[in-house]
Amino acid sequence: MDVIASIILGFVQGITEFLPISSTGHLILTESILDFSGEGTGLAFDAVLHLATALAVVVYFFDDIRTLVRAVLRKMGRLPVDAADLTLAYALMVGTIPAVVFGMLLESYMESLFRNPLLVAGVLFLGSLLFIVGEYYYQNHTQQDRLRVRTGFTIGLFQALALFPGMSRSGATIVGGMFCGLSRSAATRFAFLLAVPVILGAGAKKVLDLLSLDTAISWGPIVLGAVAAFVVGLLAIRFMLGFVRRYTLWPFIWYRIILSVVIVFVVFFG
Repeated sequence: MDVIASIILGFVQGITEFLPISSTGHLILTESILDFSGEGTGLAFDAVLHLATALAVVVYFFDDIRTLVRAVLRKMGRLPVDAADLTLAYALMVGTIPAVVFGMLLESYMESLFRNPLLVAGVLFLGSLLFIVGEYYYQNHTQQDRLRVRTGFTIGLFQALALFPGMSRSGATIVGGMFCGLSRSAATRFAFLLAVPVILGAGAKKVLDLLSLDTAISWGPIVLGAVAAFVVGLLAIRFMLGFVRRYTLWPFIWYRIILSVVIVFVVFFG
């Protein structure tokens, strides 16, 4: 794999994993332009990128994650614990279930079926419609910002929609939180925390797949791509958390719609 190509892909993964514009969709489109040198290298790169972006979330939210782990441990030890921290921890646990279940059942099928640029464009457009409905609902309902454990499961169902390349895991999860009465800011924070087990799981699965291959891998470009994904991921998290405090999702909605049209145009006329 070329060094420049790996850095570009790392940049794409880092920024699109946390903006509601679909990391998988963008990577599929970018990979169709850039050259990959072998199945093993491509799989290793995919695995390391997932782990790098998961590490970005862990580093950014380290204090929050430590607080949640401590809350669960204190509860297990029958010690006093903050109710809000414990509820958030449980909500994240149950919110992970839908993505794990549907991922195990459908991921390979979805990835093979939807690696067609036209299908990615279609999901980008349909996802935009979901975001529009979410914004309309948000504008016409009061936000309680009251998180319950069952709310986590509902948001997790929205996260499972990210199995469709082009949907956006972060976008679907944020909109799910908005439907559940969370503010954009609270929904985005929950979406990023919920990303940790899902992205780690996806990366771990790809590592296991990689171990089953007996091919030479060029690790230098892969490491550079991972560093790019990690650094850009941190910046994207910070940007997105600040953005949703002041603005709506409409800029991302328009971006997705325009991108879907561009993809269709390039496929037919490019």
